[in-house]
Amino acid sequence: MPPRFLSRHTFTEATSLSDQGDDRLFLTDREIYPFKQLSDNRTHVAKAGDSLQSIAAKYYRGMPRAAGLWWVIADYQPQRIHDPTLDIAEGTVLVIPSRRTLEREVFAQKRRETG
Repeated sequence: MPPRFLSRHTFTEATSLSDQGDDRLFLTDREIYPFKQLSDNRTHVAKAGDSLQSIAAKYYRGMPRAAGLWWVIADYQPQRIHDPTLDIAEGTVLVIPSRRTLEREVFAQKRRETG
């Protein structure tokens, strides 16, 4: 089954160890879209109670499954957030990639073809 639209697993592949008698499928490491200094990046200063999901929902409102795009923000930081379950400290400045970056870069067909 292919990954869902806008899934963080879009750039993974399924592999098996069938040559070792194991027919289960395993996902490869996913290719992240790392931080880039772009003119349309935005910044968000975390407030008490903010989560990656609530921040994604705010900035990507109107996109399908906007809160589910939390992983884009986690990956895009100059110092990537590896554990999205940790609280975001109040006052932390997060870099938010624009919707243009999401549509034309993060989910670009050329990444699928070369990834």
